[in-house]
Amino acid sequence: MPKSVMMNSGFLHSYRYLLNSILILAFITFISHLFRDSLDIINIALIHLIPVVIVSMHGNMKSTIFITLVSVVFFNFLYVPPIYSFTVHNELYIWSFIIFGIVGWIITYQSKKLNTQKRQNELRESILHIVSHDLRTPLSTIHGSINLILNNKNLDSKKVESLLEDIHYSSIRMNRLITNLFDSARLSNNEIDLKLEWCDFEDIIGVALQEFPLKQTNDNLEIDINNVQLFWGDNTLLTQLVINLLDNAFKYALIDTKITLSLRKVDNNILLTIFNKSNKIDNTKLNNIFDKFYRIEDTNDISGSGIGLAICKSVVILHNGTIGARVINDGIEISVSLPITKMVGVV
Repeated sequence: MPKSVMMNSGFLHSYRYLLNSILILAFITFISHLFRDSLDIINIALIHLIPVVIVSMHGNMKSTIFITLVSVVFFNFLYVPPIYSFTVHNELYIWSFIIFGIVGWIITYQSKKLNTQKRQNELRESILHIVSHDLRTPLSTIHGSINLILNNKNLDSKKVESLLEDIHYSSIRMNRLITNLFDSARLSNNEIDLKLEWCDFEDIIGVALQEFPLKQTNDNLEIDINNVQLFWGDNTLLTQLVINLLDNAFKYALIDTKITLSLRKVDNNILLTIFNKSNKIDNTKLNNIFDKFYRIEDTNDISGSGIGLAICKSVVILHNGTIGARVINDGIEISVSLPITKMVGVV
């Protein structure tokens, strides 16, 4: 997916309520203008507060200030004598403009408090879910495999090796969940500083593959690397990026279907794409998959914390890149574009 398209779609999704409010403002201004003779100035002012209230409920102060200014401009230009000018002769109208801003500020402030409390509650519930469900699954595998080995002395070496492999990858999975929890907290609190160095993406992918069973990667993963040079970035975080993208693809891919990982240089960017066949997912739901703790409603039978892709988004943003998802060819393609900021051999 082109970088500009991903950025534009992300912007539109984040500020859709602001665009809707501007449309509402234009509509109510038109209606007010039609019936201006039967409406007094106070009623018109109250009507023009509607978009300010709508935007301020989202808790974004910058958006509130913007829509307040736009509403005031409309109100002043069309209704405050002398009309069709920005000259104000009456202090009462100046105070009405101040009231617009005060109302917007109060609602925004309260909305931010409510949103913070809501996020804290969601965080507690998600951590409890991870501890009680997601960690229990690999722990049960480890416990069951150890019991089989200890209580069945006649197990052949091949069976024991298989059980030990289950223990090994279950412990890796537990470690991944705990690492994601810590990384998510550190990224949310801006406690991560990039440790920039020359990174080889082929090595990064190789290290990432060690997090998954060999049979799984051999049977279900196709890798296509083309024209990729060393990249100036944080090796540890980029490895976490690839691990979480692969983990997501393996979990949501249809059984016995191939996952494709493609890596190539496009213009002045490294483009990483991962595709997996999946059950049909609405495009609108894909807009939310990079939000922390978000999980698609009809995939509750698939284990996961809902923070892996949120970490991916944070890592990509730290590298000034973009990430997006789309439905294509009966599956989901996640695209990561990382700008090349430094060339090998160039000081």
